[in-house]
Amino acid sequence: MSGDRLITRDNLKSAFGGESMAHMRYLLFADIAEKEGFKNVARLFRAVAYAEQIHARNHFEKLRGLKEGSKVVAEAPFGPGSTSKNLELAIMGEEFEINEMYPAYIEVAKLQGDRAAELSFRWALEAEKIHAKLFREAKKYVDQGRDWPLDGYIWICPVCGFTYIGREPPEKCPICGALGRTFKRF
Repeated sequence: MSGDRLITRDNLKSAFGGESMAHMRYLLFADIAEKEGFKNVARLFRAVAYAEQIHARNHFEKLRGLKEGSKVVAEAPFGPGSTSKNLELAIMGEEFEINEMYPAYIEVAKLQGDRAAELSFRWALEAEKIHAKLFREAKKYVDQGRDWPLDGYIWICPVCGFTYIGREPPEKCPICGALGRTFKRF
């Protein structure tokens, strides 16, 4: 990565850090949901944790060739609690990525001519929109003391983290074009 792309490089590092933390938070939140009897919400957290891992991997791969230590700046809501509170924290994190982080990172990558970083950020942004919607939906049920009703499976695209609910995966990922038969089922 050339010197004129330093901001994009730092954004990739920070996005990697944020997605890595989201991955771990969601796995911990899944354990709490499981203990509280919200099996489908636990499954949602585990599926989205996998999607966040995909986002982290995609960002990390764009940093190939670097050999340096680095501090990253990553927005992450902390303070785990009940499943309802954890869903609220998840929504806060996703909305930050949707409304602030990824739009800014995409614009910088565009300005700096880094098409690979821009694509990685766009894929993550589109998946995060779905995650926020699913977390909001699940929270409505949890706040009524009920598990999120799930008819089918949660499917995650292994290339971009697109998340889909249904009996079968879509034929093709609408974000990156990966074949549905490659999706991971939760």
